[in-house]
Amino acid sequence: MTKSLPFSQAIREWMDVFMHRSMRGWHLFAKSTGLSLPQFSILMQLHHKGACGMSAISERFEITPAAASQLVDKLVQSGFIKRDEDPHDRRAKLLNLTDKGRTLIQQGIEERYRWVEELEEKLTAEERAQVIEALNIMTRAAQEVETGTQADK
Repeated sequence: MTKSLPFSQAIREWMDVFMHRSMRGWHLFAKSTGLSLPQFSILMQLHHKGACGMSAISERFEITPAAASQLVDKLVQSGFIKRDEDPHDRRAKLLNLTDKGRTLIQQGIEERYRWVEELEEKLTAEERAQVIEALNIMTRAAQEVETGTQADK
């Protein structure tokens, strides 16, 4: 199988624009809330992965347990996360998003993707249909790469 230079180049260009806009959106939203990016990242981990212990935060973000504790303490004080007793180890605490934390994350997600609405306005109906078809193909292929499987075609 030969690599397609135009395909690769087009994907890389899209990824560069997409990642720039996406990360800028996260950064601006986090900044508007008064949270640091590491604090916001902890909230996102809890949103995507569910409850976890302090050691998971420390390992995931490659920071010391003391640094993780400081970040988490500020999030607890702000009412975005809570510490619950771990049902498997009463000495340990599990970190969970509060309703306030979930609301903040949902607002961040909406803000992050707001530019997609602007992008949609720049495309014709025919172009939008082409993009939808292409993205569905790319999503399927990416999922196959991720899982190591291949769907029947």
